[in-house]
Amino acid sequence: MEAFNIPATPSLMKEFLRQTGGTAVIDGGLATELERHGAELNDPLWSAKCLLTSPHLIRSVHLDYLEAGADIIITASYQATIQGFEAKGFSREQSESLLTKSVEIAIEARQMYYEGCSKSSSVGIGDGKVLKKRPILVAASVGSYGAYLADGSEYSGNYGDAMTVKALKEFHRRRVRVLAEAGPDLIAFETVPNKIEAQAYAELLEEEHLKIPAWFTFNSKDGINVVSGDSLHQCVSIAESCKQVVAVGINCTPPRFIHDLILAIKKVTTKPIVVYPNSGERYDADRKEWVQNTGVKDEDFISYVSKWYEVGASLVGGCCRTTPNTIKAIYKTLSHRSPAAPKQKL
Repeated sequence: MEAFNIPATPSLMKEFLRQTGGTAVIDGGLATELERHGAELNDPLWSAKCLLTSPHLIRSVHLDYLEAGADIIITASYQATIQGFEAKGFSREQSESLLTKSVEIAIEARQMYYEGCSKSSSVGIGDGKVLKKRPILVAASVGSYGAYLADGSEYSGNYGDAMTVKALKEFHRRRVRVLAEAGPDLIAFETVPNKIEAQAYAELLEEEHLKIPAWFTFNSKDGINVVSGDSLHQCVSIAESCKQVVAVGINCTPPRFIHDLILAIKKVTTKPIVVYPNSGERYDADRKEWVQNTGVKDEDFISYVSKWYEVGASLVGGCCRTTPNTIKAIYKTLSHRSPAAPKQKL
């Protein structure tokens, strides 16, 4: 982020974490909050639908997370693909414009937050809001091919035997370039369910000569492998060998698995570790909804956070079904962080 002289290079995360004291807070669930604000998201585009219908709601949710203490906000592009928009009748140009818009909205929210901080007489937490001018990164979300299919296959990683690294690269290629050119600080390749998609992303970053850092986050349903059954060790190794990947970790995975997954990731990577689990609720792909009362409460979620930090997580946030209240609690938990504490080698 330019105002804080953080370079858009592979050293971005190292410098960012140096400025934030060794740890950083990521935002929480977007769709959950958009629905709370009145958005109707039962659509193959999911939260990306709001890029069409109510961009102001996306901006408001980004702002809510910044005021809860998030240092990194993730764009509303997880399920936004050129192919998905074209299936809705949009032209290629319109589709690309919507991808760009997702980044612009997040950047606008960051600027609005900074303006609010400048006007505020309080420093730190005022009126229940965290109003503190600090380095803030905008991460452009790239959801998996399974997210585009909107059939829950990002939670299984089962793309069929016919799917190849080459085909995945062609699916993501233009989308990734458009997002990169929109001006985010990094690209967040999220909920990566299998090894071939990780390989596709790594090759794409190199082939397209994109001068932008990225992180890879995988998901797991057993606390050992990624959801497809592929080896976590092999998946993280792909991220470790890619120079533009500046952090690697886990998202959209039940909190109870995160501790052991961090320990497994540490054996493979020297990059900062990022974790943003979901609430632990189970997703019903057939009904396209989260099963109520299957997750953990905020206080239980937060009870894990210090342990994740202690075993090596540098970036911590929430995914599906977490809220600004969750993120504020993470912020408070990590606010006593010390750059002198024993941490993962950056």
